[in-house]
Amino acid sequence: MIVEILLAFFSAVFINNVVFVRYLGICPFCGVSKNVSSATGMSLAVLFVMAVSSAVTWILYHTVLIPLGIEWLQTIVFILVIATLVQLVELFVRKFAVSLYQSLGIYLPLITTNCAVLGISILAIREEYGFLKTILFAVSSAVGFMLALLGMAGIRQRIALTAGIPTPFRGVAITLVAAGIMAIAFYGFADIDSTIMSLRGH
Repeated sequence: MIVEILLAFFSAVFINNVVFVRYLGICPFCGVSKNVSSATGMSLAVLFVMAVSSAVTWILYHTVLIPLGIEWLQTIVFILVIATLVQLVELFVRKFAVSLYQSLGIYLPLITTNCAVLGISILAIREEYGFLKTILFAVSSAVGFMLALLGMAGIRQRIALTAGIPTPFRGVAITLVAAGIMAIAFYGFADIDSTIMSLRGH
């Protein structure tokens, strides 16, 4: 059981990283990765929203949408759940972490339209995960998002202090180049996927 949990966690964080492999959450990845402090705040907010929204949407899908035969409403229902949770997070951050709220700016309410949060909820339903596995999948994916965001924030802070970057590569260009290199690095974990599948088979 513990091995299964660790394998699922490793797979969601590294092999099927929500940013570099599934290409979800690119907007906050590029917009909130200018410094580590704001990236940390956004990562924690996404972690909370993704975990709770996945749990709530799973319950609503299996106890309301399926019995009523209205599964086709799942996207609308999921967005409403996510929007509600984001409002709660925004109120909490604005009250207890004013500096973080100001640094995140418009990107905090944009968690509502963060395709990573919605995508993970839909993927958990599509893969027919159970309730506990859905939560594990959501938390693991959020940790993968956090890893990508903090990694990019650290790189961008280092780049900002570097004077030897050619003029055409400064700004957005060097950010995209760094993101591409990070994506290639994460693809290096793809070969481990077959090993994990064989371990699960045993």
